[in-house]
Amino acid sequence: MTRPFISTVTLAIAAVCFSARQAADAQDTAVRVLASNGIKAALEELEPQCARAIGHPLALQFSSTAALKKKIEAGEKFDVTVISAEAIADLIQQGKLAGDSRAALARSELGIGIRAKAARPDIRTSAALKQTLLDAKSITYPQDGATRSHIEKTFADLGIAGNLKPKIILAPSSGAATGSVASGQAALVITLFSEIVPVAGVEILGPLPSEYRDEVRFQAAISTAAQNVEAGKRLIAFLAGPKAAPIYKAKGLEPAGHTGN
Repeated sequence: MTRPFISTVTLAIAAVCFSARQAADAQDTAVRVLASNGIKAALEELEPQCARAIGHPLALQFSSTAALKKKIEAGEKFDVTVISAEAIADLIQQGKLAGDSRAALARSELGIGIRAKAARPDIRTSAALKQTLLDAKSITYPQDGATRSHIEKTFADLGIAGNLKPKIILAPSSGAATGSVASGQAALVITLFSEIVPVAGVEILGPLPSEYRDEVRFQAAISTAAQNVEAGKRLIAFLAGPKAAPIYKAKGLEPAGHTGN
């Protein structure tokens, strides 16, 4: 009579262990996120909250929107991406991202950063900006940043592109650009507020004058080949929700609200 009892107990224990292993495996399956450098500081701050909210750890990979878009087009495996709205729209058209998963998260304005406690030149008008750029010993910005074309068009519109060419330092990333100002290697950085605010030793001088203003809107969407679709949906809902908004603000971003546009 003991053998059937033992077999029943053994099977029950095995079933419990199997269920526990399945739960642990689900908990340990990381949601892979490809995200723009422009929202890097905010996502790093939000990572622990996100992991608790969705029941999965995150595997975050940061780069420029341009670089990440190329990786996605080449077949990179991931679950969620957070990049510029324009890149999201294009990748949805290509069938790389699920259009019904798209959500607006935040936006950041283009501006100028200077070394902390340095003299603060005037950039409030077109004429003032032109003179400040001409007077600067060096100017840096990311070579593959989403705002590079706008920055260089601004130089051309001001009629000083040729004058500025010898003093421009193209940086491999936004972090390198802003860091070079903190270290004194460059005098001005032109990049997103969200790429200036998190860097110690650098402060925002201000936005560009109204006629030259620009911003990047960050959206999230799920890969059409995602392995963790439901967790990805929960992640996007959290990032687009009210708990993330204060972190966006603290990192130089403006929350987009909850319209999903």
